[in-house]
Amino acid sequence: MEVADVVLGASTPDASLVVLIVAARLFVPLLIPRVPLAIVVALVIDAADQTLLATFTDVDTSETGSYQSVDKALDIYYLSIAYLSTMRNWTSRPAFRVAQFLFYYRLVGVALFEYTDDRLMLLLFPNTFEYFFIAYEIARLRYEPSRFSARFWVLVAAGLWIFVKLPQEYWIHIAKLDFTDTVRDYPAFGVAVVLALVIAALVVVFVVVPRLPAPDWPWRWRADPVSSKPARDRFVRVEILEQVALLTLLCTIFASILPDIDATGLQIAVGVAAIVLANAAINLAAPPALLATNLVLIYVANALLGERRDFDLGIGLFFAFLITTIIWLYDAYRPVYDRRFRGSAR
Repeated sequence: MEVADVVLGASTPDASLVVLIVAARLFVPLLIPRVPLAIVVALVIDAADQTLLATFTDVDTSETGSYQSVDKALDIYYLSIAYLSTMRNWTSRPAFRVAQFLFYYRLVGVALFEYTDDRLMLLLFPNTFEYFFIAYEIARLRYEPSRFSARFWVLVAAGLWIFVKLPQEYWIHIAKLDFTDTVRDYPAFGVAVVLALVIAALVVVFVVVPRLPAPDWPWRWRADPVSSKPARDRFVRVEILEQVALLTLLCTIFASILPDIDATGLQIAVGVAAIVLANAAINLAAPPALLATNLVLIYVANALLGERRDFDLGIGLFFAFLITTIIWLYDAYRPVYDRRFRGSAR
């Protein structure tokens, strides 16, 4: 697996930093369902990891380097956990629908990029979901999000899409510019950015904040508690289709990112559908039991559907962890969503 390649090919201090960064990127996102703005920490780690590795290690962080596969995979991983946490926490149905569209729209774009290697896909399918999630959770700190209209949330998404994400995606993926290098080459650009941030902060403090309505509650950094999951028949519910669609997209993306995986898109879809249905039939509640079961199912799927007969345990564990985390969180949070919006139009 690529993580192993990075670690084994590095010196002991380099390997230690790689393991620390990857561990942080795996476990910090698990805080998002309970402390939603932990996504900002995940975002900062994502933004800083390659700089840290390039500065303090000899790990290849270039576009063709060994760490790129790890970085791309972990990006999708933490966004998926953020999406699933919206089922647990969000009380605005229109905001959830907007977030759901933005999340799947980005996944489709990433899948198209991995298969076409055309960076235009990342511009046409920008990652607006992440900033929309942060905007919602910032509003929730003091306000009940359901008090805002569907039009409000659509406008928030549109503003982030047009004025934030499109320029950012163009800068990173089309122009391929680096902020640090640009500031070094054009100091005036750095000054302009600082002035723009200062002006934006002044507008927020002196224009936006005084016009805000009275807060609904004191600062709420943690998500509200939810009641335990009710018993229900997972095997026949319609939502299992979303699990299959979500995991097929994720595993297709990961299969194109990670090395030594030669399964076709159809093979991945069939294998994922079989694993999800098997999980639904078995209905194991404990994550360790799910993880072990999914590792066995992935081994069987590899033997039946793959062209290779040897099994890479590292890749198998990676996919088992991904599938287990998604299925477990989905099964825990989807009933909360259904209970909260029961009786409303879908």
